[in-house]
Amino acid sequence: MSTVLIIGASRGIGLELTRQYLEAGDRVIATARSDADLAQLQSQGAEALRVDVADTTSVSALARDLQGEKLDVALYVAGVMDRAGALTPPTHRAFDRVMHTNVLGAMQVIPQVVPWVENAGGVFGVLSSSMSQIGSVAAGNAWLYRVSKAALNMALSSARFDYPGATLVALDPGWVQTDMGGGEALLSLNDSVRGLIATIASVTAADNGRLLHHDGRRAEHW
Repeated sequence: MSTVLIIGASRGIGLELTRQYLEAGDRVIATARSDADLAQLQSQGAEALRVDVADTTSVSALARDLQGEKLDVALYVAGVMDRAGALTPPTHRAFDRVMHTNVLGAMQVIPQVVPWVENAGGVFGVLSSSMSQIGSVAAGNAWLYRVSKAALNMALSSARFDYPGATLVALDPGWVQTDMGGGEALLSLNDSVRGLIATIASVTAADNGRLLHHDGRRAEHW
């Protein structure tokens, strides 16, 4: 049985990761913000922690809550979308909202969580996107979201040098049928998460700092 931490498990991919890891017999520690979401996670069998990734005090409490843990897998799933294209300048509010959740939250989580992943020689992953890949960018839509995920990749790849006992990877779930992905998305939530879990299980030291797609492909261009 592995111990898995999922940060941002109240809905969508985070909630489905929780469900599938629990179904596989793993111990899952999952975070959410509201009482209702925490109760939902507990009802599924997860150990629920209240964490708001937009609140630095809340994030800093993770190190205390995880004291002494050995995390085989820890995943930063929290994220928000902004769909505006490059014809629209982002407002300060939109920039702060997207960059704080998608980038700053992860950068605050890494020092609090990855030492416990090192305890198990485990894998720490952030939920990125194929839309983060600069070399293969195909459109100007959601440009703030794209920028945030490219920055997230850089933060993850940089951090790997300071945590040699863990393997750090960025994960692309694909275009998924969630509130964020929309009903026209190509992948069901079940299929995306099943692929992500298999990909995480296949991680080797050679993957450290890389972007991995949900179907196991390793990204060649960032």
